Amino acid sequence: NRKQTVSTDALKQRKICGNIKSGRERKAGGIMTTTEQLDQQHLEDLERLRDFRLLDDDFLTKCFEGDPKYIQLVLRIVLEMPDIVVTDVRTQVFVENLLKRSVRLDIVATDSAGRKINVEIQRSDKGAGRKRARYNSSMMDANLLRKSEDFDKLPETYVIFITEHDVIGKGKPLYHIGRYIFDTGESFNDGSHILYVNGEYRGNSDIGKLMHDFNCADAGDMNFELMAERTRYLKENPKGVSEMCKVIEDMRTQERKEAKKEAKIDTAKRMIADGFLTLEKIAEYVGLSLDEVKNLQTGHN
Repeated sequence: NRKQTVSTDALKQRKICGNIKSGRERKAGGIMTTTEQLDQQHLEDLERLRDFRLLDDDFLTKCFEGDPKYIQLVLRIVLEMPDIVVTDVRTQVFVENLLKRSVRLDIVATDSAGRKINVEIQRSDKGAGRKRARYNSSMMDANLLRKSEDFDKLPETYVIFITEHDVIGKGKPLYHIGRYIFDTGESFNDGSHILYVNGEYRGNSDIGKLMHDFNCADAGDMNFELMAERTRYLKENPKGVSEMCKVIEDMRTQERKEAKKEAKIDTAKRMIADGFLTLEKIAEYVGLSLDEVKNLQTGHN
């Protein structure tokens, strides 16, 4: 049975990502053909997929897209609202600010009471800064009312950061942030909420078990069957693995773009430091906008 299972898994992987040969099967020092290079890339993608966790935002957004029941489970635990019903969920939501900085939100959910809930995954402490949480909250508010609509129609909002580390640093599983009237100690009750979830927290409570699951790469180690079910689909089901191969290809394309952009920025910084060219010429030669080069000059100064 064990041999049969391994054979079946291998056939599934070949069906999804081509007939993949291991490096040991190739001639030592030989040049790979284009087909072999693609096969090797597919093998690396499968290995990358195997290590994904819910704390990886690309994997998380794929897990939670489409069907509200997955994010609903998370929100029932994090918000301590066992009866919350999520009616809509969207991932990678771009919120545009025509004059200033726009944002891309990992997950935006709407519940049956009309509450709007943004969930962000952050492995880097820097990406979970308090002013970023404030900005996300303000950008949500700015796009929730129609022109001339009464401010009282503004729905209750939540911005939730699930972080790999305890960024607040007090050892708590959850940190609830809200506005208060300092003179009385009473809640301001403006309907705006920010929460930080400590991804390092473990325990027998539901939030401890959930954070354990967010750190799991193997569905078999998870506590919540709903999370395990979705993870198995994306890592073991041929259709789900195919979907994730596309996600990984998109990630690789984005990584290449970012690497090229960083190279342009490094070149522009060196040219600014040399001081021989105008900012306009630097922008033209490296392929950055003049505003970007001006910002680099400001940072250099």
